[in-house]
Amino acid sequence: MRRKRLIWQIYPTYLLITLVSLFAIAWYSSHSLQKFYYKQVATDLEAKAQIIKNQVSENISPIHALYLDSLCKEIGRISSTRITIILPSGKVIGDSHEDPSIMDNHYNRPEIKDAITSRNVGTSIRFSNTLKENMMYLAIPVEQDGKLTGVIRTAISITKIKQVLKGVYLNIFLGGVIISFIFALVSFIISRRISHPIEEMKRGTEHFACGDLDYNLPIPNSAELGSLAASMNQMAAQLREKIQTLVQQKNEQDALLSSMIESVIAVDLNEKIIKINRAAGELFGINPNNIQGCILQEVIRNVDLQKFTKRLLENHELMEDEIVIYNKNGGQFLQAHGTILKGFEGIEIGALIVLNNVTKIKRLENIRRNFVANVSHELRTPITAIKGFIETLRDGTINEKKNAKRFLDIISKQVDRLNAIIEDLLSLSRIEQEDEKSEIILEKGNIKDILEVAIQDCASKASENNLKIDLTCKQDIVANINAPLFEQAVVNLIDNAIKYSEPGTSIHIDAFQTNKEVIVSVTDYGCGIEEKHLPHLFERFYRVDKARSRKLGGTGLGLAIVKHIVLAHNGRVDVESKVGKGSKFTIALPISSS
Repeated sequence: MRRKRLIWQIYPTYLLITLVSLFAIAWYSSHSLQKFYYKQVATDLEAKAQIIKNQVSENISPIHALYLDSLCKEIGRISSTRITIILPSGKVIGDSHEDPSIMDNHYNRPEIKDAITSRNVGTSIRFSNTLKENMMYLAIPVEQDGKLTGVIRTAISITKIKQVLKGVYLNIFLGGVIISFIFALVSFIISRRISHPIEEMKRGTEHFACGDLDYNLPIPNSAELGSLAASMNQMAAQLREKIQTLVQQKNEQDALLSSMIESVIAVDLNEKIIKINRAAGELFGINPNNIQGCILQEVIRNVDLQKFTKRLLENHELMEDEIVIYNKNGGQFLQAHGTILKGFEGIEIGALIVLNNVTKIKRLENIRRNFVANVSHELRTPITAIKGFIETLRDGTINEKKNAKRFLDIISKQVDRLNAIIEDLLSLSRIEQEDEKSEIILEKGNIKDILEVAIQDCASKASENNLKIDLTCKQDIVANINAPLFEQAVVNLIDNAIKYSEPGTSIHIDAFQTNKEVIVSVTDYGCGIEEKHLPHLFERFYRVDKARSRKLGGTGLGLAIVKHIVLAHNGRVDVESKVGKGSKFTIALPISSS
């Protein structure tokens, strides 16, 4: 799927926020204006009712019905307001729009009933059966010597109110459209200013990826992007220096092998020679420069060495043995040391054999029996991988941009892996030291907020693996925590679940509170873990599947960090797992930390 440019990810977001904000403001303004206008209309109706009350308060009785009805019709015509006078019994004795004698009893009208029962102002908005339209009604009680003598009701058509508000709404809508266009243009300009420097940096990183480490990224004006560009330029310079250092180290290693008095032979899994040093060439009477890729048995015709090499490749373990060869100097006693060579992913690529001539030691009553050094222990997988790819680059592959980039990426990956191990070790050490010194500050924190941040941090990686992360947590769950450390622990558990989950599955995060603890669990439906491994999972550098762990970029320290963070919170962490069904990691934190 084609990826969107950054500007088309930023701009729609700004525009959406603007439109939603304008809609919310417009809705709120319209709603408030409507309430305000209705309130003003009600105040106006009450004022009119009070004026009429002052005029008729002493005349409200059935004997004055004709006078009151004519007064209502006169005032109603002048003020464009419906006016009704009702007795306490609900009988209408005056109305500005209808003949009172044919009108129903109004006692059960909401506004009338409120005015009579509460002796206060009663209001309602409802459909008028008399006028056949929605009306706003306001009724006030009329009292004479403390006795209720009647109710005066004023009313106005809602249609008139809506006509007034309709014009106001139209003006708000037109203003919103104009402002939306202005904000859309401003948002596009801002998005462009943000994305343009990043696009420039992208083109610069493409230079780096192609091996042009002398290229310098332009420095943007913003502090953050400027700092990032400067850091990337510094990274390129450091990488260039490291490559030069590695090339120099490779040359030094070649010189070291050439100057060694021990014979060194490296073969692949098919027993073809990868490398031999000068001492081995002299020992067996061959030219080291002309035999690379040749089968060992064809070049060195020695049965003991051939058997030793075959056993080493079959047993896949460190081996030692004594080998006797015969050359122009007669019989030679050799102490053979063999180990398996592994590539950058821990895959076996061959064997390394170191032959130390111990003939003089044998002849001098084994005085130098323990002289042979086991140099194979010093050769580690990352160094072997880096050495191999640098050697390939030095042999001419560096001019092949595609392969050179791939080899540099592999070297960078090994360096990143070593750096990740160092960072995790430093983090683990810092947590332990701060916990011992009681420097970790625990404060009341909202668990759901932290879980949402942790999920957001892992969302990109989960999406790449086609995984869905579900969260179940009430908003009011709190605990005594150190927010950054607790977030790191949750991120480590989610990251671990992502690594070992099958694409298309989901990861469930649940949080709930008991009487004494806050429980947070991370559940995946991946490959699961055998029961024998569960007691050791939180140990440093413990891996269930070492090859897969290294392939996925694990350092073997993630769960150990989780354990120490939880212990620093006076909590506990547990794991449940079934092979083929998945795993569930649970963190339990006390509600009140001691």
